Amino acid sequence: MTRSSVRFLHQGEVVSLSDVAPDETLLDYLRLRRHACGTKEGCAEGDCGACTVALGTVSHGRLEYAPVNACICLLGMIDGKELVAVDDLTGPDGALHPVQDAMLRHHGSQCGFCTPGIVMSLFTLYHDGGRPDRQAVNDTLAGNLCRCTGYRPIVDAALEACAGAPRDTFAARGAATVERLASLDDGEDLFIGDEAAGFLAAPATVESLARLYARHPEATLVAGATDVGLWITKQLRTLPKIILLGRVAGLAGLRETERGFHIGAGVTYAEAEGAMAAIDPDLVELFRRIGGRQIRAVGTIGGNIANGSPIGDTMPALIALGTTLHLRRGGATRSLPLEDFFIDYGRQDRAPGEFVTGIDVPRLGAGEVFRCYKISKRFDQDISALLGAFRFTVERGRIARARVAFGGMAATPKRAAATEAALQGLPLGDLQSWDGACAALASDFQPIDDMRASARYRLETAQALLRKALHEAGGETSAATRIVGQRPEEAERAA
Repeated sequence: MTRSSVRFLHQGEVVSLSDVAPDETLLDYLRLRRHACGTKEGCAEGDCGACTVALGTVSHGRLEYAPVNACICLLGMIDGKELVAVDDLTGPDGALHPVQDAMLRHHGSQCGFCTPGIVMSLFTLYHDGGRPDRQAVNDTLAGNLCRCTGYRPIVDAALEACAGAPRDTFAARGAATVERLASLDDGEDLFIGDEAAGFLAAPATVESLARLYARHPEATLVAGATDVGLWITKQLRTLPKIILLGRVAGLAGLRETERGFHIGAGVTYAEAEGAMAAIDPDLVELFRRIGGRQIRAVGTIGGNIANGSPIGDTMPALIALGTTLHLRRGGATRSLPLEDFFIDYGRQDRAPGEFVTGIDVPRLGAGEVFRCYKISKRFDQDISALLGAFRFTVERGRIARARVAFGGMAATPKRAAATEAALQGLPLGDLQSWDGACAALASDFQPIDDMRASARYRLETAQALLRKALHEAGGETSAATRIVGQRPEEAERAA
């Protein structure tokens, strides 16, 4: 069965749209069609958060709200969800939402341009129903930039407003919202347009996706649109054929396996955090620094891999862990080591009509140590200058095996083969013996100079990160090597 309209819930009513262009953004829909101009356009690339809205979905029978950047979210991506914009928060009698009221009383707004997005990010935190501390509020607001107010009064407002169970209109009608969203989940393929001239499609199954993409390998696959959205807003590209992956049930699975975790290509960063935490704490910290919550709510690991950016944050860590990649083309499937997928800048080992279906990430084995570090100019939501990931197998104080991978050091995310060979057999207690392994990085990589870092900086920093990883693998305390706090096992030793 095929449906020819995008359907979502807004202001308690089902909205059905059959005239949706493939590359129409949610922000343009709100401002140009609905004239709901409270949602602002700032950067138009998913960085500043002025355009933040909330999307409601049902997870395990519970209504959950996630912040999303409307500027790079395609309108078709909200099919089957509830849309909440800042214009929807004020009651019919003009009463402010508890978050808005707290922002007003704590003087959390000056020019007001960023305020709608901040309010919507805090709206999602309000509906989490917990009692967040200051750090949790800061994490929530990492994707919202404010140039004039300063964050102290905003955080104070959040701590006051988000101090218990939600008691707003949306919470009151939560049960009804869950029922209405369930009624929209029809399991049908979505197709709007014409196969010859252009279309917006959202298949419901992997089989439907495989058939459609085999017929139209020139179509653009879109998961979270965290990169493709910029093609539209910054490069002003016209994308006549778009296939959305958010409704493909077969790509959304995340399950524990005998060796580790299988993560479907449609699993978002936010959804994968639990699996990453089970593998190693450094992965959780890495994920926390991938964009703001708005990006992590929609961006997918599969999309990050398929995009093939040399500075994609997840790839070096996944390569160091020994991840296996799975692909499908029509009815045929194949698997390969993740590092073999990347051929050259902008080129991957992917045939026309072939798409990523998922990855298998192994757990660490006995005696294995993992570390990964991201270097960027800003600590939060910034592109990497380089990212290093290391997995060492330690036996009797020596490195028996090593997997080392870097992003930002070459045209693709890449393993450091010469460095891995030089590390084998090195004693962790002999610092001078590390010199040769660090020097070997110069034969593995010839980094470029660009706006993020010079070649010399990249190489010297990569060598420093390798030493840092060796120090920590040898039991160095986090106080000497960490700026974001202790890892759990180190905190236990300190106690």
